Amino acid sequence: MMRRHWPFFLSCLLAFTGGHIVNYSVIIYAQEALRSDLLAGIGFGLCFGPPLLLGWYAGVLCDRYAPVRIIHVAQILFVVAALALAAGDRFIAEPQARAPFLLGAALCAGIGWSFVAPARMTALGQLVDAASLRRASLIFNLLVMLGFGLGPLAISACRLLSGWHAAFGLAAALFLAGSLLLLGVSTKPGLRPHRPVIQEVAEGLRAVRANPLVAQLLLAAIFGYMLMGPMQVILPKLARSALGLGELQRGAFLGTLAPSLIAGGLLCMVAAKRLPHGKTIFAAFMLSGLLFALMASVQQPAAAFALLACVGMLGGVAIGLIVAGIQENVEDAVRGRVLSMYTIISQVMPAASGMNAGVLVHALDARRAVMVCGGVLACAALVNVLWMGTLRRHRGN
Repeated sequence: MMRRHWPFFLSCLLAFTGGHIVNYSVIIYAQEALRSDLLAGIGFGLCFGPPLLLGWYAGVLCDRYAPVRIIHVAQILFVVAALALAAGDRFIAEPQARAPFLLGAALCAGIGWSFVAPARMTALGQLVDAASLRRASLIFNLLVMLGFGLGPLAISACRLLSGWHAAFGLAAALFLAGSLLLLGVSTKPGLRPHRPVIQEVAEGLRAVRANPLVAQLLLAAIFGYMLMGPMQVILPKLARSALGLGELQRGAFLGTLAPSLIAGGLLCMVAAKRLPHGKTIFAAFMLSGLLFALMASVQQPAAAFALLACVGMLGGVAIGLIVAGIQENVEDAVRGRVLSMYTIISQVMPAASGMNAGVLVHALDARRAVMVCGGVLACAALVNVLWMGTLRRHRGN
């Protein structure tokens, strides 16, 4: 299956890596080149905010038109974003005057994410037969996490070798190469007559409500992604103020998350056939919440590294099973709209929970904020396992 569809999967890896290069570039460039945490925050919001509105429309388009066509258009926006960053860096001498280029690039990236993520997931459901869809979904999710991990590494390597313009150029090149790989990939448009967008969105919501397993998988994803924001917002302060880590050690500590997510995705691929999927999802979220809360009490950096690695692995396993479960159980007629709901959750929830975590760490210290966030997720998992009976009984076999 992987050999037959390698152009699509390689295109996914290139695109997700390029997308995270753009995301991280917006934030890091604002902080370091423009010396503005405010612009970094606004840029972060523009990168991840648009899917909350546009993701619904993107799902409708994925069910109307061939998903590969939508991917090509969305990836042009990422190329524009990379070129905008490069133009501001190259042609504008005054750093503060580069802000419009930075914010325009962030907006283009946010619009691009709104469409490219659901379109790629919808295309996967069309390209792969039902018997191979679970494994294909796990591979796809692994590539998402791999791109998340490679993005900041690529930025560091490019800046070390040749500066910011190399990072922006690499992002654009990855998207262009990803689109070229899709030239031989064929997907089909929906055959149903087009209706007003609101009606088609409502039809997708009704389909979710009529399928308790898919509905509960989406709800589980909401709670699972709740922890991503606090990890990005609170952990840097915990590493500095509570663990006393130096600059290099902080980078290594925060960098633990990406490879641990990838390791969890690999573990999920190996063990998926032998695990009861629903119970594993609940157990992974409950344990990850408890281990995250436990980080508030550790004094040794090595213990904090180990706990963060375990949290990441558990998250990788749970998210992998959720994605596979949705792909396997959604109807083809509404696949794009339902998968767009998942991508909205995956992009918006970390941003929303990160903002709340920022308020929490401002009111409390970093250790207490970590304890509260981890405890909330663990309690939510416990409550959910009691009432989400359909997901609890889901074995995935």
